[in-house]
Amino acid sequence: MSGHYDTIVLGGGAAGLMCALTAGQRGKRVLLVEHANRVGKKILMSGGGRCNFTNTGATPAHYLSANPHFCKSALARYTPRHFIDLVERHGIAYHEKELGQLFCDVSSKLIVKMLLDECDAAGVRVETSCSIERVSHGDSDEARFRVHTTHGNFSAPALVVACGGLSIPSMGATGFGYELARQFGHAVLPTRAGLVPLTLSGKHQERLADLSGVALPVTAQCNGASFSNYMLVTHRGISGPAILQVSSFWQPGDELRLDLLPGRDALEALQEWQRERPAAELKTVLGDVMPKRFAQRLCEHWLPNRPMKQFNAPQLREIAQVLSDWALVASGTEGYRTAEVTLGGVDTDELSSSTMQSRRVPGLYFIGEVVDVTGWLGGYNFQWAWASGTAAGNAV
Repeated sequence: MSGHYDTIVLGGGAAGLMCALTAGQRGKRVLLVEHANRVGKKILMSGGGRCNFTNTGATPAHYLSANPHFCKSALARYTPRHFIDLVERHGIAYHEKELGQLFCDVSSKLIVKMLLDECDAAGVRVETSCSIERVSHGDSDEARFRVHTTHGNFSAPALVVACGGLSIPSMGATGFGYELARQFGHAVLPTRAGLVPLTLSGKHQERLADLSGVALPVTAQCNGASFSNYMLVTHRGISGPAILQVSSFWQPGDELRLDLLPGRDALEALQEWQRERPAAELKTVLGDVMPKRFAQRLCEHWLPNRPMKQFNAPQLREIAQVLSDWALVASGTEGYRTAEVTLGGVDTDELSSSTMQSRRVPGLYFIGEVVDVTGWLGGYNFQWAWASGTAAGNAV
């Protein structure tokens, strides 16, 4: 097979599908190429199969990038409300879980079906199980880009790279988008795993490993970022929403601090317990405000355990300090295997923030996770996919 199109989109994830349907609705002849056997694999697994498809509170402040201003234009022009309207038009039931996070009531398959139905209605051709062998850059404007695939050769004046990042290789993630960017002379900023569980080593790991499965609310802080949510102890370290969020700001060697009594003044709480329960041991009173096994472990290794009445004022202050500012030394992350996103990527300095077009190569676009824009946990990365995909789809 071979053929000529107005636009070729490489990658059938959230951003690629959104770009293809947007361009198709403008009457463009669009080919979408996906190397996996189906499109939208990360959409399907998102939110435990219910797809956290956007966040109603998404603002540019919820994204990490070397240029924090880059994401503003696309996000302003395609808002969560726009995507919600699309979801509602397709009759997909959804609910807000917490903190503005919207999920499907039934299944993430409905989001993929919606996007494919929109592509179909717009005349987009979707080729799955189609591997790209190489991409060449021609002289004629009409066939500026030639894409050589296992299904044949295709050409177009516009090429959109929506190949995603390195996260979850079991879903088919590769570094192909970064290779293409370099082929066309674009800088790629160093990549690392984001929204990822942290691993512990040495005494921290030994002391906590058998508490695997215990969860408690914390405020996690690192490099000026602070997140209040649950922490989950795992066999190898720590996870849960608070830790996944802060992991994007953490790098090896960085200090990680946890407030184990979020929203409370630890010293006031201790003084109150000393007055009201003088005979109770520290591990007992702590076991009433956090999981008992966790409180017990704290009192075995990090805190002195004895009846509350036996602590003097300086000792209470020391205990309060540990509870409100517990230093946990993380040794690494679980890596791309489980990471929800990839930090870093195609440098935004050489892209137009309004169209996602390359400033180096006319007709070349980069969208979604391959770009150096990474959202927080909670639907923000999908919103970037929809917004950047729409921006390019309207520009090609």
